[in-house]
Amino acid sequence: MKKLSIILLMSFVMLGCSENSEELKANNNSSIQQTKKEKGKNEKPPIIFERKSEPRENAFSLLVPKGWQIDGGIFRVDPTVQGGPSQSIAAKLDFAIKKDTEGSVMIRWLPDVLFFDMRNSPAGQMGLFPEGINYQGMTVYNLMNAENFISRIAFPYAHPQAQNVQIIERKNLQTFASQYATWVKQAMPYTTMSYDAAYLKIQYSEAGKVYDEYLLTLIENWGQLGAGMWGNKETFLVRAPQGELEKWESIFSVIQNSVKLNINWLMAEIKGQAARGEIAANTQKEIERIGREITEHKQKTNAEINNDMFLTLTEQEEYVNPYNNEVETGTNQWKHRWVNESGDVIYTDEESYDPNIDINLNSSDFKRSNIRKRFPN
Repeated sequence: MKKLSIILLMSFVMLGCSENSEELKANNNSSIQQTKKEKGKNEKPPIIFERKSEPRENAFSLLVPKGWQIDGGIFRVDPTVQGGPSQSIAAKLDFAIKKDTEGSVMIRWLPDVLFFDMRNSPAGQMGLFPEGINYQGMTVYNLMNAENFISRIAFPYAHPQAQNVQIIERKNLQTFASQYATWVKQAMPYTTMSYDAAYLKIQYSEAGKVYDEYLLTLIENWGQLGAGMWGNKETFLVRAPQGELEKWESIFSVIQNSVKLNINWLMAEIKGQAARGEIAANTQKEIERIGREITEHKQKTNAEINNDMFLTLTEQEEYVNPYNNEVETGTNQWKHRWVNESGDVIYTDEESYDPNIDINLNSSDFKRSNIRKRFPN
């Protein structure tokens, strides 16, 4: 666990009148200024996260640092424009949380996209469907591993104007891919899907500025049942100016781990996907079961991504929400956590800080969210 030292100035020296008083005052002022400098250097100020909803369909909510911007959201693909129905069954997401308009510090989720590998089909072997052509709404591409997908597809999509692109680090996430496959197998025992996952750390310039970025993806190969279908899932990036990624990792971790699906939206989406895909999901009980499994699966996936992506922050903490007594996972990078009834969260290192008397907040319903007690405490 990272620990930040907090320097508290506990007393002031009251000086009387003497021939040495000005010298003493100067020395004391110098000491105070030095203490302030050290405190400013070592103590992180309170950080306020507001719970915001996905703006287009209210599909989910998540914590957003106060003052940051939301960009994008859920979108739907028109099959008549796409040239086929394959991309139109499920909702897609292109969604970013940005510190500023240009996204100098940003976390962004990229859409899941289906592709088709024609190499094992008679038409493909005859050369009728070369890479890049459209087939039922899917672009024809030979199956790629996660690293190749990031460099060939995901990164150019996210940053079409990037220059001087260099891959600084690469890591295959086999444990994550295996765990994901296990979760899918539990939900769909007869599936033939297999998975590959990785992230790349990339350095590049964009609009005259140099950035460092982590970009992660999971490749889902549909196997025999898919007859060539494959796609990307859980694809997202975090970026910051060169040399500053570690500075923002705790913020990214809080955002990424705070996603809560809107169960009403999810139920409607499952029904819609079943209808659009002509899949039998006839009972409300079955739809609710699928919804619970998706929600649990998403929570496990986010936790695993946190462990793999934010390597210096693998230690999370469990807190009790005082409003509903639910256990919530948060970061351990600050000493104190506060929440309000709306789900906003404040982290601070200051023992004496009380958001209810913070004139910048105009709020009086924040309560301390304490660490969950462990047995036998």
